[in-house]
Amino acid sequence: MMAQIVSVLMTAYNRERYIAAAIDSVLGQTFEDFELIVSDDASSDRTVAIADAYARRDPRIRVTVNPRNLGDYPNRRQAASLARGEFLKYHDSDDIMYPHCLAVMIDAINGAPTAAFALSASCAWPGGACPMLLTPRLAYEREFLGGGLFQLGPAAALFRTDVFRRLGGFPDKGAASDYLFLLHACAAVNVLLVPGDLFYYRLHAGQELVKPENAESYATAAGAGWRMLNAPECPLSGDALANAKRNFVFSQARGVLRDLKRGRLQSAAAILRHAGLTPADWIRHLRVPRRNAAAGTPSPEGAHS
Repeated sequence: MMAQIVSVLMTAYNRERYIAAAIDSVLGQTFEDFELIVSDDASSDRTVAIADAYARRDPRIRVTVNPRNLGDYPNRRQAASLARGEFLKYHDSDDIMYPHCLAVMIDAINGAPTAAFALSASCAWPGGACPMLLTPRLAYEREFLGGGLFQLGPAAALFRTDVFRRLGGFPDKGAASDYLFLLHACAAVNVLLVPGDLFYYRLHAGQELVKPENAESYATAAGAGWRMLNAPECPLSGDALANAKRNFVFSQARGVLRDLKRGRLQSAAAILRHAGLTPADWIRHLRVPRRNAAAGTPSPEGAHS
C-alpha cells in the first residue's frame, strides 16, 4: 500500500530566492495526505539548506541532492522515481500552489476513474463547466482546433502514478519535453480538465521558458506535432484533421515571421528546419486558420455517458 495519496515533486536548481515560498504553499494545502519530495539538481546556492530546514520540521518532506547537475527533465524523472504516492503532482520551486489546489484536483480525478490525469490552467477552460473529461479526439480538437492544451507546464497536471510510469514519464528531450509527453499521452488516454487558477506560475528571467537556447527544443517539438497529425494513431480524421493541419501550418508560418521581425534568425531557421513540412505541404495547407475556443468540449450527452 502506498504511504501517501499524493507525491508532490519539487525539482530545484539555485532557487534560494523562491523555494521557501514554494514549500510553504505546499504545506498550506487543505488536503494534507501528501509527501513532498524536493529533488535538488546540485545547486550552488542556499537552496538545499533552506529545504533541509523545512524537512527537519516536517516528516512529510524528503530532500535529495543529485551528485551532479542532471538538467531540468532528467531531474523531473529522478524525482518521479522516488514517489510513493498514488498520484504525482509536480510543483515548481519558483511557483505558488493555492491552498485548495490538491483538494480540488484530487476530488475531481476521484470522480473520473477513466481519466489518466487531470489538468488545470491559469484561467478558466472555455466551452463548458469543469470537471470536463476529454477523450483523445476531444483533446486533439482542443489543441489543434481550439485555444490549445499541450503547452501547459508540468505543474498543471496531477497524474495517476501507475499510468504516468506506464506512459514513460516525461522524455528527456529538452525544454519542450512536457509538450511531447502530452502530445503522445493525450492520443492514448483520457484527460480531465479541472477548474483553472489553482497555482501561481511565476515569470522571471531565470526560468527555462525564456532561455533563448531552448528555441531549438520548441521547434523540434512542433515538428513532432506535425508528424503526429500525419500518423495512424492521430485521433482526428476527416474535416477536423484537415483543419488541424491548416491551423498548424499557419502557426508555423506566423512563428517564422515573428522571429524574423524580431531579428531572431536562428529561431526562425529552427522552425523551418524542424517543422517537417515539404514545399507541397506549405502550398496545400497554408491558409487563414479556423479556430474555435470551445473546440474539444464534450457534448452534453457525452459528458454524462
